[in-house]
Amino acid sequence: MKTWVYIDHFKGEAVAASWEAIGAAKALGGDVTAVLLGAGAEALANAAFEYGADEVVLGDDSALADFRVENYATALSALVSNATPNLLLFPTTSRGRELAGMVAIDLNTGVLVDVVAMELDGEKVVATRPIYAGKLLEKTVCNASPQIVTLRGRAFAKPEATAGATGTITKVDVNAGDEKSTVEGYAEAGGGVSLTDAGVIVSGGRGVSNNPNLTAPDGMSDEEAEVWRAQQGFALITDLASTLGAAVGASRAAVDANYIPYANQVGQTGKVVSPDLYIANGISGAIQHIAGMRNSKVIVAINKDADAPIFKSARYGVVGDLFEIVPALNEAMKAKLGK
Repeated sequence: MKTWVYIDHFKGEAVAASWEAIGAAKALGGDVTAVLLGAGAEALANAAFEYGADEVVLGDDSALADFRVENYATALSALVSNATPNLLLFPTTSRGRELAGMVAIDLNTGVLVDVVAMELDGEKVVATRPIYAGKLLEKTVCNASPQIVTLRGRAFAKPEATAGATGTITKVDVNAGDEKSTVEGYAEAGGGVSLTDAGVIVSGGRGVSNNPNLTAPDGMSDEEAEVWRAQQGFALITDLASTLGAAVGASRAAVDANYIPYANQVGQTGKVVSPDLYIANGISGAIQHIAGMRNSKVIVAINKDADAPIFKSARYGVVGDLFEIVPALNEAMKAKLGK
């Protein structure tokens, strides 16, 4: 089995899911080649070896200084076409999904997306992926070659790094094609822990605006007062997340009501996450939200409605007022963690 793993990185920092993909590839057996494209990408080669890659194919070229999918796809498709690996793995990131789809078109093959488990049947990868908003899992194969698979973040274990590990670096000339677009600049989407990489996520829903003890400042419309109360509620969520070193998430209802930016949305139309711990506060548990966090190892739900659907997915449920429970939980966690 000859497997290539695309290492997704930004400004010299690799996405953690790339190392998980190397671990998944090693578990299948055979040689694993990490593919590094971009200006200054050579600095990540040692890290790829430490996480288990046997070889690094390096396309370090100034033409790839900024990620433009058409140029990266042209370069990667040419490399894969020449080397003919059996399997090409991508982390399921925004860049990874886009690049995998475009490379598949170039190579006239298919993509198995958002895969959570893999096994081999001869040289065919049998991939397990969620369907129907995560209600079911299906096993499927790609009958074309190369087989292209995108792996859900945190679905596969990140391998332990072996300090000082080495391997073969193969430097290649990159054909990035013509520049069809330009990158004008970058803007930070928001601080804090990344949702997709987080081991712990504290989320809030529409219920964070329902604090009966808060009176909005005079002069606000009903809509403005609702948003103001929600912001106070999300301040409690953020405080608990800070204590736990967690990311802050939200339901679509909270995002649609302008309580919090879209970047924080967890769900079918937001980010799909797989943390070790997911704490849902004031979230009813619509199927679209459950689809985005169903694979969390432990789910804790806090909601004053005992019949809220979220409790069906939770391992631990607390029926009560989040405005009382979350601050008490935060203080308990601070005491436990010595903060």
